[in-house]
Amino acid sequence: MRLTYVFNAIGLILRCIALVILAPALVAVFYKDYHSITPFVAASAVSVVLSLFFRKKTSTFESLNDIKKTEALFVVVCSWCLFAVIAAIPYYFYGFSALNGLFEAVSGITTTGATIFTRYDYPQAIFFWRSMSQWLGGMGIIVLFIAVLPQFAVAGRQMFFAEAPGPDEDKITPRIRHTAAALWGLYIILTVLEVICLKIAGMPLFDAFCNSFSSIAGGGFSPNAASIMGYHSTAVIWIVAVFMFFSGTNFSLMYSAIVQKKPLLFWKNDEFKLYCAIILIFTVLIAFVLYVHNAYAPFMAFTDAFFQVISVIETAGFASIDYAKWTLDAKLLLFVLMFVGGCAGSAAGGLKVVRVAFMIKYLRREIARILHPSGVFPIKLNKTIVAPEVGAQMMAFIVFYYVIFAVSAFLIAIIEKNTLIGVTGSITTLGNVGPGFGPIGPMGNFDILHPLSKIICIFNMMIGRLELVPFLAMLHPDFWKIRQM
Repeated sequence: MRLTYVFNAIGLILRCIALVILAPALVAVFYKDYHSITPFVAASAVSVVLSLFFRKKTSTFESLNDIKKTEALFVVVCSWCLFAVIAAIPYYFYGFSALNGLFEAVSGITTTGATIFTRYDYPQAIFFWRSMSQWLGGMGIIVLFIAVLPQFAVAGRQMFFAEAPGPDEDKITPRIRHTAAALWGLYIILTVLEVICLKIAGMPLFDAFCNSFSSIAGGGFSPNAASIMGYHSTAVIWIVAVFMFFSGTNFSLMYSAIVQKKPLLFWKNDEFKLYCAIILIFTVLIAFVLYVHNAYAPFMAFTDAFFQVISVIETAGFASIDYAKWTLDAKLLLFVLMFVGGCAGSAAGGLKVVRVAFMIKYLRREIARILHPSGVFPIKLNKTIVAPEVGAQMMAFIVFYYVIFAVSAFLIAIIEKNTLIGVTGSITTLGNVGPGFGPIGPMGNFDILHPLSKIICIFNMMIGRLELVPFLAMLHPDFWKIRQM
């Protein structure tokens, strides 16, 4: 690993972070809340100083075009950690403790939606930043900077796939910079469309922006203390649900199907079909339970079931109803969805549907091998045989994912002396889902947790958003071999 290349890349990214974090200051100016300008200017200044520090470590800005995979992984991890620290600074100006500020910042940039907010009378600027930080993290800060920084025109490929590693390296254009720009373009268009729809449905413009940032990013934080339920509008519920559905879909697939006018690609994609099937099956099951056991009217049973299924599988964490009051069977169905997540290449977190599809086919193959030991049963996704090394990587990912979940659930349960908080707190932070059950449910918050539990949750949120790979790579001794050039 060549530190010169690493410092160059981090310095460039920090300068961009310094710029984007000034956006809430403009919101403060618009609302004539001049006291709220200082927190974001201070955070921007810290980012500038840090960028100068990394700039001093190198004599020149090199092209970065031959950056190695280990270097790209390290840049991504360092960039996200530094972004979390800088994003936490504004919260300290509003009375948040150091740990709570970091928790809220990490929850924002990882689009988790778990919050320690206990009151909602803060200025608009801080709510805008909380929502905007989710929006930046949803598509990925590295992807954004690859799209706008010419220095990453070639080297961006390694960082692009290091930030959101998946089973496949989907590129929709020959150049990775153009791919990043295309994905962010689609992301922005969806956000603008949702803002317009929510405004037409009667939501205040500021809330429309914040909720659109959150739902498109799969973040789930709302400036309304009662989440989407607080707007008392069925139209708003359906608008947010539809946009969350698209946000949980592979953006490369959406771009090819919609922008490049190839809609049949949706129905040829195994992951998308399974994604739709899971949503439909769980919506019908939960709606039936709500109708039978919770005395819901049929339409509202389907509406709330569909919204909560979409919210959980897309790992948004929004609530159209306090589902903590549902019967146990309905809550268990939602709990199962917390282990799924959205499609690979989407703004959603979690295990991802493509890995669930692979796991199902893998188990089916192993059962077939019991009956036919000499048989050859290749695993196919989208009518393409999954390469053995790709399959091994996916199975390793699944194993590590559940190991981290089990260990963190065990530790949190012991610290909190509460199994429900331990299990749901672990999976909702690792999967970037947001609310869990019990005191950390949709109308609760994570402020009640012990500081050690919050630290575990912060760790879970970060590795869940970056999908384990960069952090697992750092455990190997070869990762830390330093070279000058």
